[in-house]
Amino acid sequence: MRSKKTKILAAFATVVITISGCGSQIQTTLPEQAQTEAAEVDRDYDFTVSYDGIKKGNVSSGASVHDPSVLKADGKYYIYGSHMSCASCEDLKTWRFVANGYRESNTVFGQIYNVYDEAFAYAGSPKSTIPTDDAKNGGEHVWAPDVIYNKEMGKYVMYYCTTSTWNASNLCYGVSDSPEGPFEWQGALIYSGYDKETIKATDILEYVSEEYANETYFKGNEYRFEDFPNAIDPAVFYDGDGRMWMVYGSWSGGIFLLELDEKTGKVIHPAADPDNNVDPYYGKRLLGGGHNSIEGPYILWDKSSGYYYLFVSYGGLNRDGGYQIRVFRSDKPDGEYVDMYGKRPEKGFNHAYFGLKLSGNYMLPSLSKAYKATGHNSALVDDDGRKYIVYHTRFDDGSERHSPRVHQFIVNEEGWPCMLPYQTQGEEISETGYSMQETAGRYYFIDQGMKIDGKVAEPVILYLNDDGTAKTEKSSGTWEIKEGTYYMTLTLGETTYSGVFCEMPDEAGTPVMTFSAVGNDESVWGVKYIEAGE
Repeated sequence: MRSKKTKILAAFATVVITISGCGSQIQTTLPEQAQTEAAEVDRDYDFTVSYDGIKKGNVSSGASVHDPSVLKADGKYYIYGSHMSCASCEDLKTWRFVANGYRESNTVFGQIYNVYDEAFAYAGSPKSTIPTDDAKNGGEHVWAPDVIYNKEMGKYVMYYCTTSTWNASNLCYGVSDSPEGPFEWQGALIYSGYDKETIKATDILEYVSEEYANETYFKGNEYRFEDFPNAIDPAVFYDGDGRMWMVYGSWSGGIFLLELDEKTGKVIHPAADPDNNVDPYYGKRLLGGGHNSIEGPYILWDKSSGYYYLFVSYGGLNRDGGYQIRVFRSDKPDGEYVDMYGKRPEKGFNHAYFGLKLSGNYMLPSLSKAYKATGHNSALVDDDGRKYIVYHTRFDDGSERHSPRVHQFIVNEEGWPCMLPYQTQGEEISETGYSMQETAGRYYFIDQGMKIDGKVAEPVILYLNDDGTAKTEKSSGTWEIKEGTYYMTLTLGETTYSGVFCEMPDEAGTPVMTFSAVGNDESVWGVKYIEAGE
């Protein structure tokens, strides 16, 4: 074990409360005496990262569902995923398959085989109008379903995609009286990836002129994918006024948004508005372009914060592809969606520098192996107001095995999501807050960073001292907790992170104090073992 004794300056702060028309604000100031007569304090620091004595565990998911989209219905949680998968549970951690795989006996998706020739006429099967080696090899391709209860129709509606190539895809939808199906195929909604011949197999010319299509959607004879979407990964939501919207898209031209007709579940094609990135067929482009890695969009309306949160995934979805969750926000359903800098990625920009990164590759104490490629998430505001991020993860084990995970997230004082470090196990955040004594101590600390790569964020040791100072082996700073709340701030170097404390179990069920905070589009997490007295 490596121990380091360091002298630090301890400055004692007073709290001044000022009242304004918007309520109370807490400001921290240093008394003149503390500024001029700061006391030197000797502390013993041990910055060695060791997991000795920490029990390892695994919150088993029970069922492997890729690209999980969550729905709460009939007292249960459901996740729907690519390759015709569906699982349910009652605790957000122990999932059991309702149906899985490409087969006619699939009780959720199986009805699609009754209309096979129609459902896969454009993309996703050997009978597709898109001639590719992939399609000729046979097999259906059904990806990224999302289910919503349509209040006007009184039905559960599933939106999903079929696909033949990396951008020849088709958004479709089906309806059911039950969240467990069977979902009856209703038709296709949006097409992408065609050429000047196969566009005739789509409905595009019903909404735009042939002249417009030729001038807008093609580069030569081929689809202009850098500017227009790959029609996959649909997700549907109600806004605060009860209107329905569908966000979709992947790589290619980026992420797009269309309004839906609640009475029919179908797309409402807008009027063209090029100044606001609105296309009359594809809708409004929200983010991305230029075939940068951005996919799996999901928009969550959070009434308590007043924001719409747009979650997306960057990177390649394999274990070492740097797959990760980013988030943008807006006070309107159709944007503009921006990050903590008030910006968003456009065509031609390095998108790694845009979007608050919530989760990537990381290792934490009690994990038996590092989590990698955490992404393609959905989100949920539960009946009790708790908020969750639902995603799939791979592991640092040499395989591409994946598993769903659910983490609670808490919105900080500035309205940004802070994702708790561990899989949810029923933890409740303290409504009366935490004390300095409860939260000060020695933490395993990770910074998710901003990169898109396969590197794992490994813990370092961070001390949150009871005099408001903070210390790692390489940096110093300050921290504070807002009295009577769970809100906290941490400043290290030139970056200030704003977040929350929450006591919860780790992966093995051991009680820990955690914090999750965000700043400069980065997320940092801390884990303190309570039983160890740290």
